[in-house]
Amino acid sequence: MRRFQKEQAEDFVELLGQAHDEIKKELERKNYPAAMSLLGDCQEGAISLGNLIEKTESDSEKIVREIEQYCELVYRIHEEILEINEEAGYKEEDSGQLGGRERARETLEQGASVNVGKISRLLRQSFFTFKNSIHGIQTRLEVVFLPYKASMWDSMESLWMAADSNDHIDAYVVPIPYYDKMRDESFGEMHYEGGEYPKTVPVVWYKDYDFEKRRPDMAIIHNPYDDANYVTSVTPFFYSDNLKRYVGQLIYIPYFILSEIRPDERQKIEEMRHFCLLPGVVNADQVIVQSEDMRQVYINVLSEAFGEKSRAYWEKRVLGLGTPKLDKVLGISKEDLEIPEAWMNMIAKPDGSRKKIIFYNISIGALLAHDEEWVDKVREVLGTFRRKRDEIVLLWRPHPLVENTIKTMRPHMLQKYIEVRNRYIEEGWGIYDATPDVDRAVVLSDAYYGDGGSVMNMYMQTGKPILIADYGNSAL
Repeated sequence: MRRFQKEQAEDFVELLGQAHDEIKKELERKNYPAAMSLLGDCQEGAISLGNLIEKTESDSEKIVREIEQYCELVYRIHEEILEINEEAGYKEEDSGQLGGRERARETLEQGASVNVGKISRLLRQSFFTFKNSIHGIQTRLEVVFLPYKASMWDSMESLWMAADSNDHIDAYVVPIPYYDKMRDESFGEMHYEGGEYPKTVPVVWYKDYDFEKRRPDMAIIHNPYDDANYVTSVTPFFYSDNLKRYVGQLIYIPYFILSEIRPDERQKIEEMRHFCLLPGVVNADQVIVQSEDMRQVYINVLSEAFGEKSRAYWEKRVLGLGTPKLDKVLGISKEDLEIPEAWMNMIAKPDGSRKKIIFYNISIGALLAHDEEWVDKVREVLGTFRRKRDEIVLLWRPHPLVENTIKTMRPHMLQKYIEVRNRYIEEGWGIYDATPDVDRAVVLSDAYYGDGGSVMNMYMQTGKPILIADYGNSAL
């Protein structure tokens, strides 16, 4: 049984106990028609409760039998009171007639009555039997993972694997669609990458998962922007403020890794504080960040923004538990990788030995900072590695939103960039990696060259060499 369903059952049981107290009061006042009406409500409610348990609990036979026995008891009590009422000259069909209940009460006060203590004891005993059984029901958590770009799935994958292997959790992966943002911030082309996830991940189409009906206990997101991103936007239904209407807990895990910052490094904090104030961070019930230092940075920034009195609130919500992105990278070896044959042909030397593989990564931040100089640098880097192709194979993997960003924010550069990219692909001397699997590139390569940012921060954890591109120097 789901947690919210058990809570519904327990809430009803609480109301049922209150109804029993009211029945006792009405019986003591000899207001038997009112007591019979309450008994009828108890029976109808108990039947609905039994139906809920049958539908949601696999081992429901014992509890349902207890509820049926309770319903039979309620019916017998109702019939006993009805018989006394009829002897007093009152019938249920007379309840709407003027003076009907009053005449019955006058007659009952003069003679016939019910054993209030016995009825209360029987109801209480039967009630507590199935009440305790309901409290003993084990609940199942339903957790829904809501990635949008398949290339960012690694920020959730290890957490999903843990949830999927837990016998008490139902875990669903529901990739959500996203749109390109136009220069006027309207929505452009819609993208859905549900077909790009690993074969081991059972993907649910987002239209087949009904949030209003299912009410998941937890929803996990890695896109914190809602409508605050200039390049892309997830479908507005999946904005964090809307998701909170349908989920028990909203959990945000960043899809990126930031350079580590100490809580006293004010200049570095200013450069990344916008990450701490994004809608997904503010709206989430839990925010999981990469380290305890980063947790303190988030708490400090949020407390400054929302007032020092809010600090205790953020301290409960922001957790420095680490990032799932590193779990996969550090948990696989080159032998575990599936390498396309075309890649292997470029990596292998004629004598059968292996070339060094350089992971070349370009970022959105560098693109926006250096404009056309950035494209010129990319062309220059490709030319340099082309000349070294007998000893080194370049594995070029641009940020998955580079082209979208150029279209939206630097459209004058688009044709120039596409020409550089297409020439590299057509010449075929290096690997162009447009797949969602950044982890393969990190594990397969021998060294990193390119822009700083989240991928570089992740690469640092491997201990392999890193060289940052210098846009002020023609040399690498």
